[in-house]
Amino acid sequence: MTARPLTDVGPTSDLSEVFGLAQQLRADSVRASTAAGSGHPTSSLSAADLMAVLMTRHLRYAWDAPDDPAADHLIFSKGHASPLLYAMFKAAGAIGDDELMTTYRRFGHRLQGHPTPVLPWVDVATGSLGQGVGYGVGIALAGRDLERLPYRVWVLCGDSETAEGSVWEALGKAGHRRLANFTALIDVNRLGQSGPTELEWDTDAYARRAEAFGCRAIVIDGHDLEAIDRAMTTAADGEAPTVIVARTVKGRGVPEVADREGWHGKPLPADVAERAVAELSGGHELRARGPRPPTVPSDRTLPAAAGTVELPRFDVGDDVATRVAFGRALAALGARPDVVALDAEVGNSTHAEDFGKAHPERYFQTYIAEQQMIADAVGMAVRGFRPYATTFAAFLTRAHDFIRMAAVSQVTLALCGTHSGVEIGADGPSQMGVEDLAMMRAVLGSTVLYPSDATSAAALTAAMADVDGISYLRATRGAYPVLYADGETFPVGGSKTLRHGEDDQVTLIGAGVTLHECLAAADQLADEGVRARVVDLYSIKPIDADTLTRAARETGALVVAEDHHPEGGIGEAVLSALAAAGDHPAFAHLAVTGLPGSGETDELLDAAGISRAHVVRAARTLVAARE
Repeated sequence: MTARPLTDVGPTSDLSEVFGLAQQLRADSVRASTAAGSGHPTSSLSAADLMAVLMTRHLRYAWDAPDDPAADHLIFSKGHASPLLYAMFKAAGAIGDDELMTTYRRFGHRLQGHPTPVLPWVDVATGSLGQGVGYGVGIALAGRDLERLPYRVWVLCGDSETAEGSVWEALGKAGHRRLANFTALIDVNRLGQSGPTELEWDTDAYARRAEAFGCRAIVIDGHDLEAIDRAMTTAADGEAPTVIVARTVKGRGVPEVADREGWHGKPLPADVAERAVAELSGGHELRARGPRPPTVPSDRTLPAAAGTVELPRFDVGDDVATRVAFGRALAALGARPDVVALDAEVGNSTHAEDFGKAHPERYFQTYIAEQQMIADAVGMAVRGFRPYATTFAAFLTRAHDFIRMAAVSQVTLALCGTHSGVEIGADGPSQMGVEDLAMMRAVLGSTVLYPSDATSAAALTAAMADVDGISYLRATRGAYPVLYADGETFPVGGSKTLRHGEDDQVTLIGAGVTLHECLAAADQLADEGVRARVVDLYSIKPIDADTLTRAARETGALVVAEDHHPEGGIGEAVLSALAAAGDHPAFAHLAVTGLPGSGETDELLDAAGISRAHVVRAARTLVAARE
């Protein structure tokens, strides 16, 4: 691009100059996507006026200091409009024209097709539609209730994504909490990916919905700069969250594509792009100079992770549920001022409410809204806190995409799923988490832990506070004997061998309730003259491959019993570890293969084929086959 005179556009500039910036954002969106050969220019063109006003007059941001704790936050929930976002970065002087034009959507570069936090000006990864509003609510909540900082959160979302229930889940929580520091801007450009959106340009319908969820709604022409400016001024001055419903034209500024179907996700052809850029570009290169963040006292920043944590103690032999131990350990972790807890209205069952009783100022109730619970946790993690989000294991599956995207955002948060497996008893299959291990093992960089007693549950709960990435602890409903004395250590990636001898004939591997079944099975086998080793595989990912390969080589036969579907659970984790080491022992895998029903725990374990009787039978068969 030929160098042009540089002109600053800032808070005191005329709106005519702001319009010039909007046109430049449009031109750069077209240029970048056409150069890349892919992208979403038309989705960017519709929101350019909104963003030009925002970044010059309302977004209090220090582009040279993106970690400024008082700075506002901007989230592109419509992450596919990344050409516009990156054009804004260029206008702010954060990136250069060469990077925009030669690296966008190219392998190995940071201007990816949808924004990620590899860029210091991006808080969270977006692109899975319907999530950015929830993240914004979480960040706004952290700013008001935890950090007590004056920053605002602005979220640009598309009209198509409002078909996602998670958008309204988020706005409902924003309205209920009266998050006046939160503003969502809905870019109502009428056209989605494959045709018109559900509501098209019915902006009043969007407004009624927003108001029904407790938010203030302002309907504007999204290309009227004065109206945009007034709406954003109003949004920043009130006692409730604001939703600005902006009627826009998809492809605005380029007549060949404006409000025309079939252009979503398509770059403009070179000739069309050339004409558009010539029409949009002015005589000057405009540099956006928006308002700076306010200065705040240093004591209003996130406290360091200090404080003495005294974990609960349990006596060997006492019956204690791992969910109970989790709750007590979580409450103890509250000594660290960076630890926060989130609940989805089951805290009296998961025992997450133990934290709430001890530290109510850092306990957040999202009610039955698991997606927003994870979004809140992500928002708090973005701000440097260590969130623990807890619900039944089965219900976390509803929030899987949020968990997946949290990993893409490279945030650190801890999850706990209780009431796992058929072990829960009479509630029946709708409440039984028998897919969660597979789900969590598949998350990029995740840590998956499955304690079998109260001592290990407390230790692993504490360990998650220092584990990077997404960590998950699986807890059982029922109470089982404490196996380990106080002070026993449980390093992530380890295991415990509870029965062993030099002449063991078979290894029994379990976790959670099935470890207790394996211990009982080992006692019965010993009475029959069969020597069984028992391994507590409390760390499913990373897994203790050394212990497993040693057991495979020394005993030659392994029985894995798990209260989970066979796909993606403990058995497959064990087999993967053995395959990597080149070991192929005799192997039996006991897992939940059918559809369970209601009943007593013992009945359900036996019906699922994972009880001690089934473990004994499988071990006998393997040993007999090798004799």
